[in-house]
Amino acid sequence: MTTPNKPAPAPATNFLRNIVEADLAAGRYADKRWAGHPGPASELADAPLDPARIRTRFPPEPNGYLHIGHAKSISLNFGLARDYGGVCHLRLDDTNPEKEEQRYVDAIVDAVRWLGYDWTAFGTEHYYHASDYFDFMYEAAEALVQAGDAYVDEQSPEEIRAMRGTLTEPGTDSPWRNRPAEESLARLREMREGKHPDGSMALRARVDMASPNMNLRDPVLYRIRHASHHRTGDKWCIYPMYTYAHPIEDALEGITHSICTLEFEDQRPFYDWLLGRLRDLGLLAEPLPRQHEFARLNLTYIITSKRKLLQLVNDGHVDGWDDPRLPTILGLRRRGYTPEAIQLLCERTGASKSDSWIDYSLLEQALRDDLDPKAPRSVAVLRPLKLVITNYPEGVTEECSAPRHPHHPEMGKRVFPFGRELWIEQEDFTETPPKGFFRLYPGNMVRLKYGYVIKCTGCVKDDQGKVLEVHAEYLPETKSGTPGADSVKVKGNITWLYAPTAVPAEIRLYDRLFTEAHPSAGGKDFLEYLNPNSIEIVQGYLEPGTDGTPGTSYQFERFGYFVADREDSTTLAPVFNRTTTLRDSWTDRTPPPTR
Repeated sequence: MTTPNKPAPAPATNFLRNIVEADLAAGRYADKRWAGHPGPASELADAPLDPARIRTRFPPEPNGYLHIGHAKSISLNFGLARDYGGVCHLRLDDTNPEKEEQRYVDAIVDAVRWLGYDWTAFGTEHYYHASDYFDFMYEAAEALVQAGDAYVDEQSPEEIRAMRGTLTEPGTDSPWRNRPAEESLARLREMREGKHPDGSMALRARVDMASPNMNLRDPVLYRIRHASHHRTGDKWCIYPMYTYAHPIEDALEGITHSICTLEFEDQRPFYDWLLGRLRDLGLLAEPLPRQHEFARLNLTYIITSKRKLLQLVNDGHVDGWDDPRLPTILGLRRRGYTPEAIQLLCERTGASKSDSWIDYSLLEQALRDDLDPKAPRSVAVLRPLKLVITNYPEGVTEECSAPRHPHHPEMGKRVFPFGRELWIEQEDFTETPPKGFFRLYPGNMVRLKYGYVIKCTGCVKDDQGKVLEVHAEYLPETKSGTPGADSVKVKGNITWLYAPTAVPAEIRLYDRLFTEAHPSAGGKDFLEYLNPNSIEIVQGYLEPGTDGTPGTSYQFERFGYFVADREDSTTLAPVFNRTTTLRDSWTDRTPPPTR
């Protein structure tokens, strides 16, 4: 597994790497000092030089489970820090107590670690929370009020929203905008002391209500929320807005490159405005962090909206947040995706300033490319049909063998029995073969892979005409690996298992959750495009010796890559999930929607 502490293959150049390299060449952060704790700029003056050449951060809000889009941000931020001798912080932006829970915090930490990244560097664990800085944020808010850069607005949230204006019309000044700083300071302290109800007032920055950028029209900095926080309890009843907290967190942690997705591009002017004001007030020191935006990972056939994912879970369309059909890290992990495959997808898609759509098949191919060289092979029969070798003696078995991996002989061989009664796939037999069908039908010969050539002699059916078992005779001199193996030429080659020793297993055949590449684009109802065949559960059989320990991956010959389910599989009762097929079988290549 590639980790931030191990060298990775040379990555492709992208605009973010160009920015970092230019900053390093210019020595922009050569004299950066970082005290490792929040405090005024004066406390940083005597701090030692920061050993990190750059500092990045991954700052998720602990109000949900991470998904494949977050994996892209994780890969970029940790990857840049790794490749340029820096450090990446894991920071939980816990500024909204009503939606945040410890279970989300735990899941985020687990997901980042599972993806192969570590936030420990230079002898320090760089793991932080926005709530670590609540005291400093409040002190900074009072300083902004006293400097005339912020005021307490006693309008309702609806009134504030109505007076912000539109994209073509400027906003209207609040009647409280020019109140004396002493009044705003008194109201702010009353807000903190819990003397006012939720929504009755808010602290706003005084920037520019006529700005063409809506984010500069006096954005809200603090709102009243009488809610208990999962870390700070009831200490606070006012909480900072994300747009206020995030730049402060970056600055206090000495972040050099604050890398966000494109939806934050319009918020960069406020990011710079706030840090500049706090610097001028002596609360922050140069060099200040700079924000850079990249295009998020837009993957077809999935949705990443937290609201819509929550709807899928709550309405029972999927079986929880770790359902293998979901793009959550929990779901992908249970589906059988590996950290290396996800990292590979992120590396291949790079970083861009332009939105684009990545076909889901690229994720599947990354998984194949990761597992093909290392996944052991095994045989599974998914839809079993009995095959009786009528001229093979009853009660007798013999050994057949196959490589655990066709390209890695050092992985050894697997050995399994051959006998009179076998399981084969239902699709490998028909009484009336179509053109080009080279498997079993009366009179035709095929090779049992790793075994003998057989000739089909007929079948047994029930009263309704259903085939119960197929009969065939084997050619004794044609066993694979013997001199006679090539004495009889056949076109068909089928997999099989010896029935008495085959291991019963539940096999879950997962497919894409949606039939439409862009299920929610253009205002569409994404629920109308749920794939009714996104899961099929079959009772099949596995080759003896196939390990059902949760998390164990195999390539089941001819069917694809499968993993033993993390929750339900045991060695005595294996349950396997199909991660992906051997090759891309989807032909729909719907063009991306216009934006």
